[in-house]
Amino acid sequence: MRPGQLTWRQRGWLWLRLGIRLILAVLVLFLGARFGRPLLSLFAPFLAALAVAVLLNPAVKWFQRRIGWSRQTLALLILILLFGLAGGAVALLVYAAGNEAALLLQNWDGLLAGLQSALEQTEALFARLWTLVPPQLNESVQSVLDGLLNWLSTATPTLLNGVLDYTKDKAMGLPSFVVALVIFVMATYFLTADYPYLRTRAVQSMDESLLRFLGQVKTVALGAFGGYLRAQVCLSVGVFFILLAGFFVIGQPYSLLLALGLAVLDFIPIVGSGTVMVPWAVIALFTRDFPAAVEIMVIWGVVAMFRRVMEPKFVGDQTGLSPILSLVSIYVGMKLAGVLGMVLGPILLLVLLNLAGMGMFRGLRLDLAAAAQDVAAILSERPDRR
Repeated sequence: MRPGQLTWRQRGWLWLRLGIRLILAVLVLFLGARFGRPLLSLFAPFLAALAVAVLLNPAVKWFQRRIGWSRQTLALLILILLFGLAGGAVALLVYAAGNEAALLLQNWDGLLAGLQSALEQTEALFARLWTLVPPQLNESVQSVLDGLLNWLSTATPTLLNGVLDYTKDKAMGLPSFVVALVIFVMATYFLTADYPYLRTRAVQSMDESLLRFLGQVKTVALGAFGGYLRAQVCLSVGVFFILLAGFFVIGQPYSLLLALGLAVLDFIPIVGSGTVMVPWAVIALFTRDFPAAVEIMVIWGVVAMFRRVMEPKFVGDQTGLSPILSLVSIYVGMKLAGVLGMVLGPILLLVLLNLAGMGMFRGLRLDLAAAAQDVAAILSERPDRR
């Protein structure tokens, strides 16, 4: 028997263990893909409430030691203050958006006039370009334009119907959102008020080794999330100074407030500063303010390039991942789960790497190494030459 080659009994147990691990991994992936999103949607208010309760627990304990009030009273007051501030911020944003919408409606005639002028200039430009087309190509170009116009005439109603259906679906889902919000608020209070009791009961019902393992996972996950949060703050600070410098160079009024507001928007992955700057540039184009449109798009391009280039490095520096692993985790997470995957990708990868360092996958690694050696030993055998 060659070195590394196993007996048939050892080989059977080895491949049985690997087969069981493979079946369990496939089962977990299948269940996650099949039931993960529905279960997450079902328990989302309670998971969010648990996360808020965990974050607020140190503050409640601190006030309880300093003031001596009951935990239920402190939890109620802190949540009233927290949700009051959040509600006030949302109301302020809605009020500001309403004022901007009112100003837009007041200037609607001017905006339409600018749009009409831009369309007329575009039509005149196409007319001049049409005179440069060779006569031999007139028929082909005309057919292409006719096809484009026909497509627009058929696609526009479909697009409008899709927008209306989407708006109607969102409006129909508003009562469910309100109910979920009420459940979230109530669950947050109950979990915050009874957090020590619930945690004690959960600890008592767990095995000591499992509890130690979950504690390590919690420490690693919180560290990774904190590192990712610090990285996003650093990126937003960099974006703020880029915007401030760009607005100052082009002489934009209220440069400080605009840079601060856009940097806050850029901190939110699903929003970003482009949601404001790109429509801003488009409006500038429609109103024939071409220099402003170019300046805004240049500033936004610098911001976008800064985030794409520096995000892997910042995330790697703050979480301990190398830039290439950070880039891979962000890209794979984006492909698998969109914006949420971009946030959770580096965190999950760091958790897996730390679990591997803790020896969780030691048995799998040893079995894979033994299987590779056994296969190599089998393939290296040669028939006896007589």
